[in-house]
Amino acid sequence: MTKYSGFYDLPTAWNQMFWGIIIGMVYATTYYSSLVDPYFKYAANVEGALVPNPGSLLILTVLLSVTVHLLLRRERVRKGGSHPTSGWALGLAIGGMTSMVLIFRFLQNEESIFSARLLLTIAAIAIVTPRCEAMITAHQGFMMLNGKKWGAVFRSTTWRIGLLVMIPYSMHNSLGWVFIGSMMMVIDPRIEDWVWASIPKPARRRLRRIWASNEREKRAGKSLAEEE
Repeated sequence: MTKYSGFYDLPTAWNQMFWGIIIGMVYATTYYSSLVDPYFKYAANVEGALVPNPGSLLILTVLLSVTVHLLLRRERVRKGGSHPTSGWALGLAIGGMTSMVLIFRFLQNEESIFSARLLLTIAAIAIVTPRCEAMITAHQGFMMLNGKKWGAVFRSTTWRIGLLVMIPYSMHNSLGWVFIGSMMMVIDPRIEDWVWASIPKPARRRLRRIWASNEREKRAGKSLAEEE
């Protein structure tokens, strides 16, 4: 997003971040109370603990995907074709709020705050959760931009189910973060294409000229340095 700063609809992206903070808080607290907390109680063999309800997982992810769909089909988003960049900002805010709630609850339930496992888990939650949600929402926006509206809802719901299942598992078993990180590395190169699709064609031409000019200046500076 920083690479293309000034060439996409930044005000709309900030507006989506505002909505993402509000939605993310509701989403995160519901996620923790209905899925994460029951999972940890079940994993710890707490008396009376039950397996988290898969129906709650499905309902939560479908509701979020539909909400994202409604936000990304607003007139101000469609007018500029900024679905992927707006989706990235929206997902980043939702994921950021989710990571904050998870970290807070995780610290509440830990007896020691000075352990390698604790620091690793907090760092992983803080880095992985916002970026993964941003990836999912940006891809949903990219699919909407290409006319695949309800297919985008279905696919993003599927990815969110996988993410919400893996996060509490990874908090319990650190090897889960390796799997999530591997998936992020596979998807990461595609993000630039999604963001590029949000940039209007006139802005793309200007951006290419700027990049070409910067590249010529670098080459000229390098040649002068070699001559000296």
